[in-house]
Amino acid sequence: MKFLCDVHISFKIISHLNSLGFETIHVNQILDKWFTKDHDICKYADANNLIIITKDYDFRNSYFINKTPKKLIKINLGNVSNQELITELNSNIKSIQTLDFKSRFMIEIDQDNITVII
Repeated sequence: MKFLCDVHISFKIISHLNSLGFETIHVNQILDKWFTKDHDICKYADANNLIIITKDYDFRNSYFINKTPKKLIKINLGNVSNQELITELNSNIKSIQTLDFKSRFMIEIDQDNITVII
């Protein structure tokens, strides 16, 4: 399983996911770094079978309207600490792994629930 973290996701999250054995990169490590446009991030993720992790609603909208990115984790937790986000990801990593075999999915992580859309 491979992840691409959007600009507002901390490098601590990347380090944590890498420590679990998942290939994880940050948008600042690809293409035009933090200047990369959302549609280019989506194309890159889709071409490399990466799951985008983001807090940006534009990716959610693109998932429904443009059918890209194919694999998306949308974080709706507000301004939480890195440790809280790590805890949420750890709690859901097995479910994410089972979905990675699907051709497309979106997971929304909220304070009270997790929503999966295939």
